[in-house]
Amino acid sequence: MIYTTLMPTGESLANLSDLSNVTSLASDTASNAVGMASDVLIVLVLAAVLLLFSMRVGRGPFIASLLAFYAAYAVYFTFPYMAYLPTAPALTSVLSRGGLFIALTVIFYIILRRVVVSDFLYVGIFGQILLSILGTGFIIAMLYHVFDISSVYQFSPTIDLLFAAKEYFFFWFIAPAVGLFFIAR
Repeated sequence: MIYTTLMPTGESLANLSDLSNVTSLASDTASNAVGMASDVLIVLVLAAVLLLFSMRVGRGPFIASLLAFYAAYAVYFTFPYMAYLPTAPALTSVLSRGGLFIALTVIFYIILRRVVVSDFLYVGIFGQILLSILGTGFIIAMLYHVFDISSVYQFSPTIDLLFAAKEYFFFWFIAPAVGLFFIAR
């Protein structure tokens, strides 16, 4: 028997380098795909929660909740005690500011629920789906521009393209109102 030592030659070293490049590319692609899938799942779950809420409580309360977002946003920006909310660490800051916004939304939902009566409007199932998607866009845009979610969670570049640009915030902000204008009868 003849035993030979396997010594890498220049060509086999180049192949090892190519293999590591392919492995690196594959792991980066898999990481991006998993990140994108988790972001899409976040968007779909949020839209599903809004849709189930609209189907469970009815059209009037759902519309009251969409309008409560706007009222809460107005009061949130004029809230005089914002300096007393924690600013560090980032997660605590996002949670405290988000908690304030949710509390304001609940208060305005209760008020608007008494005003918005479902007997005077009609929104079909496709309208509810569309309003749920627009409401999801509104919430995610708020996460980007009002609560600075990027300090806590990094969305994929595709989601960033849709929501991170400052110019798009206005359009995501008015999307549910425009949807209500055209869908609710």
